[in-house]
Amino acid sequence: MNKHQLSIDIKHESKLKGFDSCGISKAERLDDEARVLEAWLNQNLNGKMAYMENHFEKRVDPTKLVEGAKSVISLSYNYYTDLKQADTSAPQIAMYAMGKDYHDVVREKLEALFTFIKEKTGQVNGRCFVDSAPVLEKAWAQRSGIGWVGKNTNILTKQRGSYFFLAEIILDIELEYDSPVKDYCGTCTKCIDACPTGAIYEPYKVDASKCISYFTIELKDEVLPQQFKGKLENWMFGCDICQQVCPINSQSKKHNEAQFEPKPELLSMTRQDWQLLSEETFKELFKHSAVKRTKFKGLKRNIEFLRK
Repeated sequence: MNKHQLSIDIKHESKLKGFDSCGISKAERLDDEARVLEAWLNQNLNGKMAYMENHFEKRVDPTKLVEGAKSVISLSYNYYTDLKQADTSAPQIAMYAMGKDYHDVVREKLEALFTFIKEKTGQVNGRCFVDSAPVLEKAWAQRSGIGWVGKNTNILTKQRGSYFFLAEIILDIELEYDSPVKDYCGTCTKCIDACPTGAIYEPYKVDASKCISYFTIELKDEVLPQQFKGKLENWMFGCDICQQVCPINSQSKKHNEAQFEPKPELLSMTRQDWQLLSEETFKELFKHSAVKRTKFKGLKRNIEFLRK
């Protein structure tokens, strides 16, 4: 099968598997991105996320992850929902974590797509990635034409906004490569203006050590930095502010993934319910959720920090 037809077939099959976008780029070292990443790390903008300093070459060179890599397939999977927590005064959870853990849901779809590719090609080596390895997924998504990197550093798409997960399949076969798309952010600075902690310190640049998602998920300190008291805008796990204010996200459409539907009991929790949260309730609510990453102790720390 020629690479043109195979590329078409892969994109068609990705739709059948539930992915919204599929783009393909040439697997090569990300020289420009490597320089940007190195400078970012040298400024300690990764905060205490020391793991981001590990496996530098794997992050910027796909051949270090898959020997002889020639193609990177980038995919997006929608998680947008119009369902919200009933109590508007209750601590908030980022939309992506409201349903079943995306690592499990998207990986299953990705592995099925990889199986399809192997059945089509016969002899092919590759690996699947869902936010689970040192892969610069946004760089590959941009190169593949899925979308552009917005001023909040999220991948944006003109038709569907930014409420989606990214995933990749790196293969050692050549495919037909796509081209990047235009940046439509223009002169808009809504995401920068709305960030309560100043994490988006200039267009297209984020200081992760000031990001609410970093504080509520990544930072493992027993106490959150006091200088940010009152600035977390009631977020106890993650943050959606820079996406909520983005005009592009007015194009967002509800996902079609049943596993991303939030539990009704999660949506009905009141502010007081969260403040009285027990470990038993935590385990029941977040048994198959990405929120379990912060553990009961971490979520309680965040909830306590949000008290007036």
